Amino acid sequence: MPELPEVEIVKRGLNQLTLDQKILGGEVLLERTVAYPVSMSDFWGGVEEMAIAQWHRRGKYLLGQLYKWETQTPDITQTYQNEYGWLGVHLRMTGQLLWVNSDETLHKHTRVRLFFSSKDALGDRSKTKELRFVDQRTFGQMWWVPPKTEISQIITGLKQLGPEPFSPEFSLEYLTKKLQKRHKPIKTALLDQTNIAGLGNIYADEALFLSGIKPTTLCKDLTETQIEQLHPAIIKVLQTSIEAGGTTFSNFLNVKGVNGNYGGVAWVYNRVGQPCRICDTSIEKIKLAGRSTHFCPQCQS
Repeated sequence: MPELPEVEIVKRGLNQLTLDQKILGGEVLLERTVAYPVSMSDFWGGVEEMAIAQWHRRGKYLLGQLYKWETQTPDITQTYQNEYGWLGVHLRMTGQLLWVNSDETLHKHTRVRLFFSSKDALGDRSKTKELRFVDQRTFGQMWWVPPKTEISQIITGLKQLGPEPFSPEFSLEYLTKKLQKRHKPIKTALLDQTNIAGLGNIYADEALFLSGIKPTTLCKDLTETQIEQLHPAIIKVLQTSIEAGGTTFSNFLNVKGVNGNYGGVAWVYNRVGQPCRICDTSIEKIKLAGRSTHFCPQCQS
């Protein structure tokens, strides 16, 4: 947590609120949050006087395309190479990006502050906004990618990601090829980011429920029909959660500080002991590969 829907919600909020505003500077309150560069002066030298043309999402990564504020907004690119570099963020377990007034009281878990000012607010500190990276567990990371640098050279985790679930590359044929003959439980395979980018614990459980597959079923034992049901189920639960604003079970907030609502309609996740929404059987929870796994023993056999 956060997973693909939550990161997508944050991306959309950032694109509504933070674009084309000058980054005046900021403050790093926990230096290890900035994974690259090591030097904080180099980090600020890369992002100060810049603005963000567009935020992109790749898996659970947020990627802000930088440009020089005085120049014309560049064409939006998905090639992950850019004349002015990138600002990358991974929220990990408990990270939040919050868009607030700069005079708002600091949360004790604030790790990085970025000060922004729009063109009609320059010089007016009362209108200065701030993007705060708040992270209780401190696993979240931020990167500045230098100009004209392939982004995956700096944010190396991008190299390992499989296709996006909403992309044409994530086809039924692709999923079948990835799963057949594998001796791993299907839940474990779904959490492997090299197979599917962004899918996490919550939505793997939800997709398996919708497709009637028990999480411990080995991939090699899945039938063609089960895989045919699983493929659209993955897409459906992700889309449903995005429409609901994501899931808040512990600390997820969108950039305005608002909770997600998917938890109220979840099929199995975090509903241990509660009746299945289909058959009234109590939802069970087990540990699988170290992760809490929820399922209905009646609907998922």
